[in-house]
Amino acid sequence: MRRVFGSNGRDLPDAGDRQPEAGAPGTAGAPGTPAAPDDVAQQIQRRVIQMFALVEEAVAGATHALLTADRERARALVANDVALDNLYYELQQLVHDRVVAGGLDVDETTWLLAVLSMLPELERSGDLAEHVAQRATRNLPAEIPAVLRGYIEQMGEMACSMWRMATDVYAERAAGVERIDLLDDEMDDLHVRFIAELVGGSVPVPVAIELALIGRFYERLGDHAVNVTRRVPLLTERRQASAGG
Repeated sequence: MRRVFGSNGRDLPDAGDRQPEAGAPGTAGAPGTPAAPDDVAQQIQRRVIQMFALVEEAVAGATHALLTADRERARALVANDVALDNLYYELQQLVHDRVVAGGLDVDETTWLLAVLSMLPELERSGDLAEHVAQRATRNLPAEIPAVLRGYIEQMGEMACSMWRMATDVYAERAAGVERIDLLDDEMDDLHVRFIAELVGGSVPVPVAIELALIGRFYERLGDHAVNVTRRVPLLTERRQASAGG
């Protein structure tokens, strides 16, 4: 039986590139025929990887839009958040269909439970990136002092690095929470210094409130990357235990 848990999972095509699977809804090859369980598992894997990629792209795009005052890009990012929301609901349905189809072994059951636990973290992270982008659609970018702009750039780069690492950890089924934990500690330190600089400066209160929220958004993005990654070693250990048995 073909498995979807190997390190080649990240090479699967994006949703826009994939071809309809036989028996999938809307295909001409086998109308009304449910997709095979293994096909459903492949669809789940593709869409989870796509969600990871969308979060990373949203964080990078929102940071760039905020620092460059690119309102058009910011508005596009806000509008694009619906794509991640749609994937979230689609994945919930796919996991449900796979469970209902039956025939799950311990390994696949563990994987599906982990996917369900990751989905809210991924969806919420997309929302946080959207919140950053929303601030870029206003006059806020022009009012950010240079020193605070530097902190935002650092936090944005760190959040992107953490989500890139989280994507690799999930796709390759490799332990990596320790590395992301270290980056999360650095993110927390940056956030503290950012807030201290904000409080000690002379930024107008409305601007200070918005910037404090932005700092919080990045700090939470780091936390979500850690939470997602912590679920991956369980999958690795389960697969190794199954192989050893």
